[in-house]
Amino acid sequence: MNCPSCGAPMHAESASLKCNYCHSVVVPERDTSGVQVLAEDPTGNGCPICNVPLMQATLGRSPLLYCTKCHGMLVAMMEFESLVDAARTASAPIPALPADVHELDRRINCPHCHRPMEAHFYINGSNVVTDTCETCCLHWLDHDELARIAQAAPTQPNPIDTDSATFYDPSPDQQDGGFFNESLREREADPAAEVVDLLSRFLKPRI
Repeated sequence: MNCPSCGAPMHAESASLKCNYCHSVVVPERDTSGVQVLAEDPTGNGCPICNVPLMQATLGRSPLLYCTKCHGMLVAMMEFESLVDAARTASAPIPALPADVHELDRRINCPHCHRPMEAHFYINGSNVVTDTCETCCLHWLDHDELARIAQAAPTQPNPIDTDSATFYDPSPDQQDGGFFNESLREREADPAAEVVDLLSRFLKPRI
């Protein structure tokens, strides 16, 4: 962005843009998620969904990288808790959604190292599947997922603790008693196998 006063380039500084020449300051407006978009990320990180450049942005006082097309967020693990706190007051109320186990099958690459990220349920019971790069200490959140995490009730159960009927499975197999339900019946017959399966699939101790 160029300075509206003199036309010179501006740079991101905290939650504002400052002119390199006349030192004018511009505070960007917040979008519906409470995010203030500042400037294009100089490191060249791109959105793993849209493949467009990510933007430097802030939510509250915490920095993040933001896609202005799909509204996804690239978040540093060390900033995650403060961003969740900021989203509790900055974002509009969002209806809770059922957990979709098929989201665990999606594979996207880390915008920083370009290696596959790991998909897992966030542990607070919000039914949100996040993508994590342990090497770069980064989380990727799709549109509204941060708000859903922030607005989840503290007593809301984790997906691992809920009945299988609460999960959204649009596949025909769930409806006609196919492989999905057959696998459930097999695990019900073997409690130990059920615990191992659920833990390996859903219990991911993340931030």
